[in-house]
Amino acid sequence: MTLAFNDNQHRSIGLWIRTWSIALWCFVMIMGVNANSLVWAENSASQGSLGDSILIEDFRNPDERGFPQGWGAQRSTVTAHETYMIQEEDGVSFLRAKKASQRVYTKQMTWDPKTHPVLVWRWRLQAVPEGEEFIAAIYPSLDTDLMFIPVNTKYVWSAMLPVGSIKEGGMFSSTEMVIRSGAEPIGEWVEERVNVYEDFLKIHNHEPAAKAWGISLLGGSAVEIDFGSLRVETE
Repeated sequence: MTLAFNDNQHRSIGLWIRTWSIALWCFVMIMGVNANSLVWAENSASQGSLGDSILIEDFRNPDERGFPQGWGAQRSTVTAHETYMIQEEDGVSFLRAKKASQRVYTKQMTWDPKTHPVLVWRWRLQAVPEGEEFIAAIYPSLDTDLMFIPVNTKYVWSAMLPVGSIKEGGMFSSTEMVIRSGAEPIGEWVEERVNVYEDFLKIHNHEPAAKAWGISLLGGSAVEIDFGSLRVETE
């Protein structure tokens, strides 16, 4: 009788353990699904919030020489590596141009200028000699011509020309638009916001390509200037 009682008791305990194990497993699975759903929802919301802005470059990926990966030189690669170099300050990366003699550019674009027409960037003037007129420029290239030459607009920081000055481009030169004037501030970041799509339509009288061709940067030949991150926005 005692043996039979013990067997029944063991079977009851085993059944109770299995029941609670199944219940616990179900609870964990339900919570896991809910947690995954929450994470997915948060990620979706985050991605949606980033849809209004596309990062083009943040200069966080230098090569072994400190030159931004994926970028090229207008003429001499050796000279570009000597005059353009990624720096970091307080955790912020930027591209420093010192006495540059040519443009550097990137063509790694996933940018539709119709949906994201506003180009936003920062630059910081470090040194400019007295009497120097040209400080720096950014060239967004939204298309190429029939000879596959980039069609761009040159946005200029000038030490002397007033903001709004325009110099028409020729067959092999870009139309220049002065968007910042004066050799100040020194050592302070300033931000620019330019609707490059609208300017392209006004200057070139036709729609740009579905995807932008690239962006070029140019520091003055006697200037030291930093270029911060580049991004495009919907407005």
